[in-house]
Amino acid sequence: MTTGKESAKQNKSFLRRLLHYTNVVEDGLLVFLLAVMIIIATMQILLRNAWDTGFVWGEPLLRILVLWVGLLGAMVATRKDNHISIDILSRYLSARIKRISGLLANVFTLCVCALLTYEGARFVMQDQAAGIIAFSGLPAWWFELIIPVGFAVMSLRYAVRCVAGVWGQP
Repeated sequence: MTTGKESAKQNKSFLRRLLHYTNVVEDGLLVFLLAVMIIIATMQILLRNAWDTGFVWGEPLLRILVLWVGLLGAMVATRKDNHISIDILSRYLSARIKRISGLLANVFTLCVCALLTYEGARFVMQDQAAGIIAFSGLPAWWFELIIPVGFAVMSLRYAVRCVAGVWGQP
């Protein structure tokens, strides 16, 4: 029988492993899709220039891969807190004001990401209902799922940051 402390320690260890594997999958998927994108684009260029042909599905797939790589990259940047920010004033603010402004920025970002999650889900459902085809008979909504999923992940990460900010943790 485990005590409360042991159980909490096991839960924390489980969460760390889960986060680690989630990060590995996220990074691996990003690298894989970027490599696929580069290979397909290179093949399209070579086929067009050398043989005046190309893959019919190449251009639509590349557009989809740009969307996926962009949102996966945003998810990774959010995870690492390494996204673009404008922090001209933060150098001159006190630690307390800096913490409050960071919390407000995180709350604002959470709201924007949550709104984009909702609207992205509506967009995907509308394309599914309309039967929109991406290419080669494949439904567009399959490829658009990254929009609500990506913004939901970012929303979750900002929600965690907001809670941590309220508790006074970095």
